[in-house]
Amino acid sequence: MSRMTMIEAVRSAMDVMLDKDPNVIVMGEDVGYFGGVFRCTAGLQKKYGNERVFDTPINESAIVGMGVGMAAQGMRPCVEVQFADYVFPAFDQISQEAARLRHRSAGQFTCPMVIRMPTGGGIFGGQTHSQSPEAIFTHVSGLKVVQPSSPVDAKGLLIAAIEDPDPVIFLEPKRIYNGPFDGHHEAQSIGWASHPLGEVPDGYYKTPLGKASIYREGADVTILAYGTMVYVAEAAVNESGIDAEIIDLRTLLPLDLDTIVKSVQKTRRCVVVHEGTRTSGFGAELISEVQEACFYHLESPVTRVTGWDAPYPHAQEWDYFPGPKRIKRALEKAMEE
Repeated sequence: MSRMTMIEAVRSAMDVMLDKDPNVIVMGEDVGYFGGVFRCTAGLQKKYGNERVFDTPINESAIVGMGVGMAAQGMRPCVEVQFADYVFPAFDQISQEAARLRHRSAGQFTCPMVIRMPTGGGIFGGQTHSQSPEAIFTHVSGLKVVQPSSPVDAKGLLIAAIEDPDPVIFLEPKRIYNGPFDGHHEAQSIGWASHPLGEVPDGYYKTPLGKASIYREGADVTILAYGTMVYVAEAAVNESGIDAEIIDLRTLLPLDLDTIVKSVQKTRRCVVVHEGTRTSGFGAELISEVQEACFYHLESPVTRVTGWDAPYPHAQEWDYFPGPKRIKRALEKAMEE
């Protein structure tokens, strides 16, 4: 076991798979010599050469399109989009090509491809470097969508994603890439300061896609969260004194509805937390699923705490970011009703 940040865990996963499978390649903007804007691929080109780890032009549609072609021919590309905000020029390639290749070829071809991208705010990246577009990808049939919250899950889930026969959108919450963020009291209070590093097994292991984890057991209310929001929710629970059960979804598509339903039927209350905008955010889907499956068990309405329906601000980042105070109020309201 080694202690790693999420960046180191992601790098370790790619290292393991590059060594294990000669069909695995890593490509993207600045992933080679420079090692990526967040250093996730640092040292991999030196170790595996510039035919296995290489830089691409600044053209997301071309990067993903090339990956689709490689995957269709039996390779396993692990593609990096430098920020999730930049993925939209490649959305046609993702939704119309990668996600549909198995279906349109009647199973003759698959697309074993991973598209990695840093997501979310919390680092003062402003409106074009802080978006959380996960809900858009969960609407596309044929994709898997993953967002880890810890180094150990980041490595295990990324290995599973690279080995998966279908395309996986792998969202890495950059707020918790390196552990604590200095400079703002709200940032310090989200709970990650107590989790700067994680114990990560050395070598090869997999964390199954489509399986949530119970991050914190509780009896009063269920919190559904993923990525950075797992720790924000934990901080809110600690402040409120409410015995909440925190479910870390880990995989958004396919969704582990069994774990969610069992928890909500036990606690009889549910609060959904995510960083993306409220309207048509992934929380809406979660609330719908919980309402359909647990209606007769619920003792209060399912509520959500989210980002606002506005571009991500720079100067007011911590007013936009769903912090512990907002989650605490939602928990208290759920317990009152």
